[in-house]
This record gives sequence, C-alpha cells and structure tokens, in this order.
Amino acid sequence: MTKLGIAHSNSQDAFHAATHIAETAMRSGGLTRPDLVIAFCAGRLDHDEFFKGLQSVAGPHIQIIGGSSIGIITNKEISYNGFPAAAALIQSDTMEFMVKAVGGLNQSEFSAGQRLIEAFPRSQEEKLLLAFYDSVRVPASESAPPVLNSSAPFIAGIESGLQRKLPIIGAGVLGDYAFSPSRQFCGSFVADQHAVACLVSGRVSVYYVIMHGCLPLDGVYRRITRIQGSVLYELDGKPIVPLINEIYGGTDWQSQHPVNFLTIGVNYGERYGLPQESSFVNRLITGVIPDGSGIGMFESDLAPNIEIQFMIRDNRMMISSARENTTTLLGKIEEDRKRPLFALYIDCAGRTAEKSYTEGEEAAEVQKILNLHTIPLLGFYSGVEIAPLFGRSRGLDWTGVLMIIAEHE
Repeated sequence: MTKLGIAHSNSQDAFHAATHIAETAMRSGGLTRPDLVIAFCAGRLDHDEFFKGLQSVAGPHIQIIGGSSIGIITNKEISYNGFPAAAALIQSDTMEFMVKAVGGLNQSEFSAGQRLIEAFPRSQEEKLLLAFYDSVRVPASESAPPVLNSSAPFIAGIESGLQRKLPIIGAGVLGDYAFSPSRQFCGSFVADQHAVACLVSGRVSVYYVIMHGCLPLDGVYRRITRIQGSVLYELDGKPIVPLINEIYGGTDWQSQHPVNFLTIGVNYGERYGLPQESSFVNRLITGVIPDGSGIGMFESDLAPNIEIQFMIRDNRMMISSARENTTTLLGKIEEDRKRPLFALYIDCAGRTAEKSYTEGEEAAEVQKILNLHTIPLLGFYSGVEIAPLFGRSRGLDWTGVLMIIAEHE
C-alpha cells in the first residue's frame, strides 16, 4: 500500500513553511513513517531552514530530494510569486526509494552523472531514476551572461553506467529568472553544484508524456557556423543578433531574459514533412550577451554544422497540448488497468502565464484533469526538463513533463 500527502505554503519563514507543509501532508495522507520527501521552494527562501523544518516533522533520517524552483504546482495551487514552496511525502510498502548525491557538477557534468549512477546497487525491479541537478554553474553578472551546467553530458554520464534501459526523468533546478545560484536537496543535506537522484524500484509502472508548444517560424534550416559553449554567434556565416533583429523588426527583444516567443529548435523528424511539435527539441534563448555579439541558450549541447530552425511559441498549442496529452496519458493507464498513485509535473519556467502572456495557466489544464481523476499532484517550474524522447533521455526546454507512477488495480 502507498500513502501520499501533498501540501504547499507561501510563507517567508522557511522553517515554519516546511513544518506546515510536512504536518499538513502527513495528516491529509494518513502517513506515520514517510519514506521519501520530494520538495521544492523559491530560490529566495532559506533552503537550509526549509530542509530542517521538513526533517523536524518527517524525521531526522528522512530522504529529501528536490531543491530550488521558480514556482510550485499542486492540486490546489499554482504559484510563482512570493515564497512558494511545496512537498510530497510518500510512504510505501510496494516501492523502494534509494537516494544518492554527488558534487563537482561544475567541474564535469559527465563525471557527476557517471559517479551518481555508479553509487547505486542495481535491481531487476528498478523502474525509474528521478534526477535533479543545479542548472546554474556561474550566476549572471552585469558584464556576462550566466554559465549553465549542461544536461546532455550529465545524462550521458548516467547512461554510461546503465545496465539496461531505464527512464531518466527530472530537471535542472532554478530558483529565479535572474539565474541566481540554486541549491539542491541531496537526501540528508543541502548543497549547490550537486546532482541528486532517487532510484525507484518495486511493483509499479512509470508513465510519462511531454507537452510541447512550438512551431517552426518559417521552415528554413540554418546551419550553425560559430558557437562557443551555450553562446551562439553565427548562422550560415552571418551574425545571429542582427538576424533576430530582423525577425522582431527591432531591438526590443534584447531586453528580454529569457527571450519571449522565439526559441532555437532541432528537428528529429522528417526534414520536409508536416511539422510535428513532438519532433523538435527546443532550446530557450536566455538573452543577448552583454557585448551584443551573440545569444545565450539554456543548454550547451549544440555544435557547428548542426542545422536549426527558429521556432515560435504557440500559446494555444501549448495549452491544448497540455490538455490533450494529459487526457491521452490517463487513457493509456486506464487501458493498462493500472491505478495512478502520484503525478509529478515538471514545467518549464517559461511556460507560466506571466512569461507566456496568456490569460490562464497552462499547468491549470493538467491540474484540472488530474483533479477530476483525484490523482495527487506535485509540480514545479524548472530550468531544464529531462525525459525520454526519440529513444533516449534528453534535456528539454520549454516543455512540460508529466510523470505518473501507477500500480496494478
């Protein structure tokens, strides 16, 4: 049997917020000895005090994973202003949770991923690796854009140690839109430049779906001719900033961090077929760099000679994608005669109504449908989303990843 409780807070007092969340979650879920806490809190909240508050209620040896977030999502709340925080407390005799964490992410993402997976003993009943890492390597300054830790080598490091296919789902955590330092809850301690993962084993099934919402601007493929890390300078031998100036018809976009409506996309589907939103992996543009010579991206996995397309965010598609994909996923679970236990929604921070200029929240579509089916929901706004796509787990931008853990009826 699995018991679960979820609660949220928006108190500036981090310790009080955590105790309120933990007490409310344990009471509502009927928990007596939680096995795992998944928790997220605003970057401006005192993470150490928040962590201590959770421990004071859930127990000093409780495993806590998660970390900084721009906002939180639950069955009752969607919040990214003030001091939002939320947690799910889980108690189960059908699932086992093993938590490991490693540091040195800013030295080598690949090594961190490799060391992380090597820390776990392997089991034939393992069903999921839930992983979170620090998105920000070096915070932004007045003279330089942020330097970000990349998900691609981190995931590659994990996959180098996998004995068989295992879904890796998770996120790069981010505490605010200014790319300030973020922190991670690493099982028994709080740290930065760390990666933490929970290996979930047991008699359960893991379902997931990716919500998209971007379409090609003009269908034109452009080849990267100059790029350094996460900074893109040239396409087809031409400076990228003047090119984007032409797209926007001016320079106002250069004050946006991240840039609204425009992303960089790589098509993994048919080259000239009808565009399918699910065939693209998109990269969020964090903004123009201070000297105006290039643009920053949220990942550093692109390279010279890769062909990209400019993508535009389609808000109507974003909302319909969330609604339709959530419904389809629940239909699949029902078809398999499974009972949903818990949903985790990892939502790109660029998809909030405030950043997308929409009247309603896209996450509300997910929330509404899960509430109709009385499925407990914890969600948070992330920097990078991680989920399997096109045969392997990948870092994604401007997506929503909905994961549901289910058991046999």
